Amino acid sequence: MSAAITADVFSKMLKVQLIATIAVALVALVITGLHGGMSALLGGASVIIGAMIASKIASRQARSEDPTAILLNLLKAEAVKILVIVVLLAIIFNVYGQLVPFALIAGLAAAALFSGAALSRLNV
Repeated sequence: MSAAITADVFSKMLKVQLIATIAVALVALVITGLHGGMSALLGGASVIIGAMIASKIASRQARSEDPTAILLNLLKAEAVKILVIVVLLAIIFNVYGQLVPFALIAGLAAAALFSGAALSRLNV
């Protein structure tokens, strides 16, 4: 996959994640109030930021022909994504005193689930 196609795929995936996060945040805002909406946004943002960083790592080897190098690069990108999400969630839990855990998890889940859905619907 060329670097341009890879960047386009990640860009579309991030847009779908952002839309899903905003939708869940609006629902949480209506149901649980301002802190619920913010919690959902923070949960989704942790996944989106992790995916953005991972996409930069994954696209570094986009021109490689070696399957082993490609696989190792993708595994590194996924490990970094998970680490970034865990670190951001730890910071959020320690800093945001009015956190609504259910809303945070809903935002996180929406962004994570819709990233896979976005990738499966792309015609690459």
